[in-house]
Amino acid sequence: MNNRRDFLKSTSLLAGSTLVLGASPLLVSASQEFGGKGKLKLRFKPYTLNLNHVFTLSTSSRSTTPVVLTEIEYHGIIGYGEASMPPYLGESHETVLKFLSKVDLSAFDDPFEMENILDYVDHLEAGNKAAKASVDIALHDLVGKIMKQPWYKIWGYDPSKTPNTSYTIGIDTPEMIRKKVKEADPYKILKVKLGRDTDKMMIETIREVTDKPLCVDINQGWKDKAFALDMAHWLHEKGVVFIEQAMPKEQVDDNAWLTEHCPVPTIGDEAVQRLEDVVKAHKVYSGINIKLMKCTGMREANKMLELGRALGMKIMIGCMTETSCAISAASQLAPMVDWADLDGALLISNDVYKGMEVVNGKVTLNDLPGLGLKKIRSY
Repeated sequence: MNNRRDFLKSTSLLAGSTLVLGASPLLVSASQEFGGKGKLKLRFKPYTLNLNHVFTLSTSSRSTTPVVLTEIEYHGIIGYGEASMPPYLGESHETVLKFLSKVDLSAFDDPFEMENILDYVDHLEAGNKAAKASVDIALHDLVGKIMKQPWYKIWGYDPSKTPNTSYTIGIDTPEMIRKKVKEADPYKILKVKLGRDTDKMMIETIREVTDKPLCVDINQGWKDKAFALDMAHWLHEKGVVFIEQAMPKEQVDDNAWLTEHCPVPTIGDEAVQRLEDVVKAHKVYSGINIKLMKCTGMREANKMLELGRALGMKIMIGCMTETSCAISAASQLAPMVDWADLDGALLISNDVYKGMEVVNGKVTLNDLPGLGLKKIRSY
């Protein structure tokens, strides 16, 4: 483990070395079209997502997810954003609304000052990552609409290279597991929530119905490294392609040991929140799961992707239970990742937007500007 700690020290400066959006001719031209002046107006409203099924993890169950939907307006153009707050994030309607009420964007005349605006938001208070993501996402949507380009094109990413998205099967009874797997027929890879004493039953029940590739998310549910390795070998034999956050994030050495001996890649999720965590995760996990609600939005997510790639790590883009707004935002990064878990909007019954679509199991981006959204429901 000393080698790993020496590596962390020697590479810690990498966290600040990734690329940021520069002043390209297209960006400058779009900014000048509006004269570079005009107050940014932030609006926000609480909303509750209704899940199609009760969603059970190793630590909790729920049938709804609170979100806050945001808008940033500039010269009549509106960018859409979102904060999603599953319980483990520690945020709620109340905390997000309180934070956003303190955000004053009227001091900024130009939405293209993205680094300045998002630095201001990030340093307004510690934490509040989902709340900050809601501003970041809306600002990206706004700027993309002004530029009349989707963000994957602004970043230079090839939309044909998007992966298939997994579809999540939560912990449940055998009867409900079979029902959920049949509902997931259009999807080519399934993500299975594990971490309780029913793990083998879950996998064996799924294998009664389908032989599709599986990935598993333990949500820190295993505590012993020897047990985790035994399960990893058993899961490998059952067609599992990677294991996400097997043990508690605090068990750094145990997670590193598992990664060294594991027959499939390991992915850090709860252990990898923001940019500074990417270097810490190197050699502890095979890869990282980037989520906008953990890392404050698209700006930092793209930096995490670049740094993870530079370190030779596998990259996964994930989500919470979200509307198509945040899902479409995360999807702009999909052409550059190994795996996508972008099914959050597929799990709800009251989506507000239409955006990225899953076609034959594949993340499919459109050519609409910004995040590629159409509003389909009032809120």
